[in-house]
Amino acid sequence: MTQLNQQELQSLRHLIGAHETANQKMLTYAQQSNDPEVKAYFQKSAQDAMNTKQQLMSFLN
Repeated sequence: MTQLNQQELQSLRHLIGAHETANQKMLTYAQQSNDPEVKAYFQKSAQDAMNTKQQLMSFLN
């Protein structure tokens, strides 16, 4: 694998942070929801954000 340049590394860090933020927000929304369908939607969105974050983090190895 080729090494990341400084700009790519900064962009990757920004994307990882954005997905972590999205994950936390979706978890909060799910906890506050009373509707089971809405709760499930936010839980799935939180998991999707976490999965994407983990995929992005794999580029750092």
